[in-house]
Formats: sequence, C-alpha cells, structure tokens
Amino acid sequence: MSDAARRIAVTGANGFVGRAVSRALLARGIAATGLVRRGAQCEPGVDVHAIDELDALTPDAFEGCGAVIHLAARVHMMSDAAAQKKSASRADVLLDAYRAINVDGTLAAADAARRAGVARFVLMSSIKVLGERDPGRPFTEDDARHPPDAYGVSKAEAEVRLLEFGSRTGLQIAIVRPPLVYGPGVRANFLAMMNAIARGMPLPLGAIDARRSLVSVDNLASATIECALNPAAAGRIFHVTDGYDPSVTELARKLGEHLGKPARLVPVPAGLLRGLARVAGKTAQVDRLTGSLRVDSQRIRESLGWQAPQSLDDGLAATAAWFRIRQP
Repeated sequence: MSDAARRIAVTGANGFVGRAVSRALLARGIAATGLVRRGAQCEPGVDVHAIDELDALTPDAFEGCGAVIHLAARVHMMSDAAAQKKSASRADVLLDAYRAINVDGTLAAADAARRAGVARFVLMSSIKVLGERDPGRPFTEDDARHPPDAYGVSKAEAEVRLLEFGSRTGLQIAIVRPPLVYGPGVRANFLAMMNAIARGMPLPLGAIDARRSLVSVDNLASATIECALNPAAAGRIFHVTDGYDPSVTELARKLGEHLGKPARLVPVPAGLLRGLARVAGKTAQVDRLTGSLRVDSQRIRESLGWQAPQSLDDGLAATAAWFRIRQP
C-alpha cells in the first residue's frame, strides 16, 4: 500500500455502511477521515471533519487522503416511492431532491477530492440502477440501466456523470453496486422481518421461491476498501454479494434458526399474495418479496481477487446475535 493510501476519506461515515467501512479501515491500519454533518457520531478512532453540504466541500476536507469512499446520499424511502406515484409534479420535485444530493453533491465531492490530489474516488451506488427484478438471470455489470424510481434514476445518473468526470479529469473512479445490505445495526424491512419472526408472527412466505442476492455489511465494507486500493478497480463497476442467493422462504427459515425462534411460515401462493397486496395498497412491498433479484458478483472476484470474508450463514448469525442483545 502506498503512503498516500494510508488515509481514506469516508463521506457518510456515521451511517450503517459508513461505520462498517470505518471499522474495517482502522482494523487494517488505514487512517479514516469521516466527513459527516455537524454533531454526527462516528466510530472511535475516526478523524471527524464536519461538513454542512456536499456541494460546499473544499479540498482541505481531503487533506492527506489517497482515496475517497463516497457513501453520503439521499437514500430510498418507501414514503418517497408512494409520493412519486401520486402526481407528476410531486415526482419531479422528488427527483430534483434526489439529484441535488446523489448527483450534484457527488460530483462536487469528486471535484473537491480531485483538487486535493486524491487519486481514487469510490461511489457507493445501488443495484436499483438496473431495476427491482432480474431478467430471468442474475444482473451483470454490463446490463443496461433501467432504474424504477427517483432514487434509482439519481444513482444511475451519478454513475454516468462520475465516470465521464473521471475520464475528463484523470480522477480514478470505481463504482460499487450492492443489493440488499444486512448486518448488525440493520433497519427497515430486514429488521421488520426479524421482529416478526422473533415474536412468533405467522408470515405468508412459505411458498415464495423467489431468490434474492444479499450482502453483509462487513462483506460490503471489505469489497469497497478493495475498490479503493486495488489499481485494477479504476474506471470499473462492481457488484458485491455474499455469493449465495437464498429464496425468501429459505432466508426466513435461516433467520429463525439463528434467532432460536423457528419462523412460522404460511404457504400462501405468490399470485394470491400479489392479489391481496393490490387490495391493501402494498403492491410494491409484495413485489419485492415475490420477484427474484439476483446479482452476479463474479467480476470483483476475478478482476480484483476479492473473496467475501463472511458467509451468508455467518452474516445472518452476527445479525441475529446483535438483534438478541438489543431486545429488552
């Protein structure tokens, strides 16, 4: 590792993924500069640099850094997706809000990093730039972008414009696209599923054979750091997964095993489940459960020699252990 790579800046270092990346950097003896909003808490050992907005970043924020891992973003929220469907005007406003941070803010951060002499800029994107359901086979990095919503559109635009910026200026760009990320500290739907299983609630997932790619937050941190350091990552896009795609039913059962609470799965046919979802206004949520979203992560293994340090079972076990500890 070069001396310049012994410090890496992490935007959004206080978040779920940012904390995992920070821990992994420090464990490898790499100093971490956390670029976060004022008052945000980072992992112990991170050198915090408070910022107000991404577009106000100046080169001094990246002093001494050989690379940047850009995690700061406006993230996808279900309420945003619902708002997008209500009217064209609200959808436009929502897209503008995503673009302001995920596109304009990203480019501003990249430009400030370039002016500071940073060599590598790694963008955390999302598999949503390709879609919410695979085309009958795992998505590859060469598939065309078909983002389904404002968040996905903003991430897709950020990828394209950032790669163009790198080609024009010489800043080395690497892009990481994770599917569903889980691990200790997870929130949203994954946490809701664990809560339901732990409480013994029946779940209508016993007949869902759709397969979903996952990546543990520790595997994602490891792969992202590899993209920041490996010369072969420059100018490329990489998908990152645990390497095994469980069905929704299998995932629920595995979680139940690790939680010590066998999942109560009711075998409701996927077609019936989708019909009930339409009546209840939950179509989007159920579509995610009943449709496959598999991701091919062969490129990062073959091109960079990266191997996931954690298996799916190990990742689920760690997540379940965290969940049990946090319960009253």
